Amino acid sequence: MNKISIQSDVAAEDPLKELRVLAISDAAPSRNGAGAYYLDLLEHMKGKVKEARLFSPTINENGKWQAGLVLPLPGDKTQKLCFPNIFRLNRIFKDMQPDIVVIATPGIYGITGAWLARRHKVPYLTGMHTSFEQLTELYWPDSIQGKIVEHYFKFSNGFLFKHTEAVLGNAEPILEQAEHMGAPCIRLIGTPVSSEFILPEHSPFPGTINSCLFAGRLAKEKNIEALLEAVARFPEIKFSIAGDGPLRNDVEEAAEKFSNLDYMGWLSRGDLRQTVDAHDALLLPSHFETFGTIALEAMAREKLVFVSKGCGITHWQSLLPGLVIIEVGLADSIQAQLEKSVEERQAIAREANRVAVKWNNDVMYRWSHIIRETIAGYGESSG
Repeated sequence: MNKISIQSDVAAEDPLKELRVLAISDAAPSRNGAGAYYLDLLEHMKGKVKEARLFSPTINENGKWQAGLVLPLPGDKTQKLCFPNIFRLNRIFKDMQPDIVVIATPGIYGITGAWLARRHKVPYLTGMHTSFEQLTELYWPDSIQGKIVEHYFKFSNGFLFKHTEAVLGNAEPILEQAEHMGAPCIRLIGTPVSSEFILPEHSPFPGTINSCLFAGRLAKEKNIEALLEAVARFPEIKFSIAGDGPLRNDVEEAAEKFSNLDYMGWLSRGDLRQTVDAHDALLLPSHFETFGTIALEAMAREKLVFVSKGCGITHWQSLLPGLVIIEVGLADSIQAQLEKSVEERQAIAREANRVAVKWNNDVMYRWSHIIRETIAGYGESSG
């Protein structure tokens, strides 16, 4: 089978060569969307800036979380509540002397990073990647616990927004929320595609729907029930679920019940890319996703990608030609695609690859522009 190699058609810009960029996040790299976002972003920045560094919790080979302080997160054994080592982070500021800081997440990591950025007189940008209002409504509707969580993140975001140069988001609804919460300036910014997904050669989409993959956190907001309904409805299709989370037991039980369902557990980035390549379609029926990075990654691999209207990726008009939007239910959407011709499905997948590659180039250009603009504006205002 022929292989397709991707080459960027946009020349890389060079004005960031002398800049040092520090990103601060409480998300371990590759464990969720925010963690993957900044890992991918800084990877693309290497060679274009003098230094790009991520300060975040890490997970060692034995699965142990490492941070200043690590506490269990009630209700989810796969996640941890982490507190940064403020002395180590302060040393990084002194040694690295960043020109700009990107606060990737709210909470203690974000507040600490913003405080140190102010102390060292470095401008910072705030990324908003999760609607905590939607999370609390889904998990703790009309409860005291939900109110506590909601107020905590409102306080945290309020602190970050007070001195940030801009709040960045990858979907308009979440930026509207940030503006409502007092963000001084909002900027729409996209999600980069990991080099792991965009650079290696890939096989053309054959046009079949013999295998479907879901990859992500196994949690209520991902609409796992819709996945399992599709598994039951299409016994002739092989379904795979990759990931971990509080609903893992439900998925494992379903895998024992249905012979066409394989639960793969959590996968490394490299293993995930190979798994995407081994399937025909990617399914993301989430109730809500700030963006839906895995969908974009599957598009780059020329797959048939199903996404719900709750995914932020559907708010980007340039990506819509390469997506199958779930209009009613996941199972019905799969059936509708099965009724189309092989050529029609192949056309969607080819378009998915094309728009994903162009998208990645555009996102990195946008980031370069915002970083230059922010540093220049900060220098003028403080000078």
